[in-house]
Amino acid sequence: MTRLQHGPAVSAMRGAVRAYQYTLRPFIGAHCRHWPSCSEYALEALATHGAIRGAGLAAARILRCNPWHKGGYDPVPPSAPPR
Repeated sequence: MTRLQHGPAVSAMRGAVRAYQYTLRPFIGAHCRHWPSCSEYALEALATHGAIRGAGLAAARILRCNPWHKGGYDPVPPSAPPR
């Protein structure tokens, strides 16, 4: 996994995910159908792909997390090698 240098946008998004993990998730419960969990997926997607693509991948993953999707192992896709 390649980690990008991330700026304030990624830091803010990662902070929001961490805030969710430590404040709301204990009350809501961990009901994610996937592994890794949707919040862990979001953190990894932001670290690997940056703010725009990482947020898009995280949003698509959250939309897939529903009773009609089978769930299971769903890793963050690797970043494209630089040209």
